[in-house]
Amino acid sequence: MAGGKETTRQRMINIMYLVLLAMLALNVSDTVLDAFKNINDSLDTSKNNVNTSINQLFSAFENSKLKEEPARAQPIYDKAKQAQAAADQLNNYIETLKKEFTIAGNGINAETGDLVNRDNQDIAYNIMINQKKADELKKKINETREKLISLLDPADRANVSFSLEAKDPARKRKGNWQETYFGEGTPLTAAVTILTKLQTDTKNAEAEVVKKLFGNMDKAQVNLDQFAAVAVAPTSYVIQGQPYTAEVFLTASDSRSTPDITVNGNKLSIKDGKGTYTGGTSSVGEFTWVGTVRVRQTDGQVKEYKTQPQKYQVAKPSASVSSTKMNVIYAGIANPFAVSAAGFPLESVKASISAGSMSGGNGNYTVNVSGSQVGSEVSISVSANNAGKSVNLGVQKFRVKAIPAPIAKVGGRIGGDISSVQLKSETSIDADLDDFPFDVSFKILRYKITVIKPRSEAVTIQGSGGNFAGAVRAAMNAITPGSKVFFDDIVSQGPDGRQRILPSVSFNVNK
Repeated sequence: MAGGKETTRQRMINIMYLVLLAMLALNVSDTVLDAFKNINDSLDTSKNNVNTSINQLFSAFENSKLKEEPARAQPIYDKAKQAQAAADQLNNYIETLKKEFTIAGNGINAETGDLVNRDNQDIAYNIMINQKKADELKKKINETREKLISLLDPADRANVSFSLEAKDPARKRKGNWQETYFGEGTPLTAAVTILTKLQTDTKNAEAEVVKKLFGNMDKAQVNLDQFAAVAVAPTSYVIQGQPYTAEVFLTASDSRSTPDITVNGNKLSIKDGKGTYTGGTSSVGEFTWVGTVRVRQTDGQVKEYKTQPQKYQVAKPSASVSSTKMNVIYAGIANPFAVSAAGFPLESVKASISAGSMSGGNGNYTVNVSGSQVGSEVSISVSANNAGKSVNLGVQKFRVKAIPAPIAKVGGRIGGDISSVQLKSETSIDADLDDFPFDVSFKILRYKITVIKPRSEAVTIQGSGGNFAGAVRAAMNAITPGSKVFFDDIVSQGPDGRQRILPSVSFNVNK
């Protein structure tokens, strides 16, 4: 309905979602779950900062315009309160979902501060999808959006840019909005992070509407003498090399004056009464800054206001490469891999291998190496496109192993006592690989069969291929009770092209 350019805050929130989506492609390790917890905490901090700025907006309006021009200010104030009530209603509903997640996840782990069953991938799906609560949440989000927009003047509606909206993705590769955010495989801690993100979106939308409503007052006619310095950062979690941004501004001001805003003594450029601070991220660690706002009032007095100390954490970019089967690469077969990097969208992440081939993309790859690489190590390198430049994110080594040798079987047996009728009914000798994570087929190249019947000379026949045919078939048909049958010199070949001599198979024909 309403469009517009995204704010800096919303762009940073979207960057965090790329982090989340990339992490979802990984195996759910403690490192990944901890990352979700960190992102959730950052979003929660941002939500609280925005809520503080909203309260200060109301306080400034109540102590100035509402007292000085009640007839003109009251209708605007009432609409702002309606916006606050609508946002609170949605926020409270989301909070009940988070409490339901907490109960279903066996509460909070005192050591980690996270849910006890944070890695559970069934709870969120059951509550949100099976119990249709994602449908209800989607409806409430869109109803709240429409309610907030309806409170604005038509001219202001065209410039609404908040991201509070639940609509199905344009590309329906992963289903509707509900499935996209709470579908199968979503860890419980990730689902909680998504709900916190929605609460942050709600607060951002409320803040934008309240600002637009209060902005309708003719500031040139009223001299505001209530000021509060506010710093609002979308997140305190960023990746090394990515900018950290924050807004430092006054919640209420005289539009005829331009405040002087500095951060750590450095002056900021001012636009619409706001200064935007961009912190350095060239090195990792935690950084703290304080904003100072100086404003000259109509009486010539300069007042100074300081923000609370603000912190942001710069993390080093890293890549994670994991085999979806094992921590090795097997020669001769397709090895599936999941590749992702925190802070980068899947489509910008690339992977390559030092020997062999690696195909695929968007986080899913297939690795193939030849049998000649068995016993060696290969390296998988990960890079990402960052602002048009390729960034090397890391290299991980993998051992190349041969496919284990199979076991020769006749009729699913590896030997022992057998009846002549049953043995005669068998049509081939096969090679099976038990308890191996890949579906691998082997073929029998050749073997020898020796039949020793009671009071008779041993008869040895060379067999070719796995099927019993010709002389081998004739020897099998001549087996009588009391005979001994041996399969020796069994040679098999797997998909890696390597030939294996398998252990012998022997039978005692007991009846």
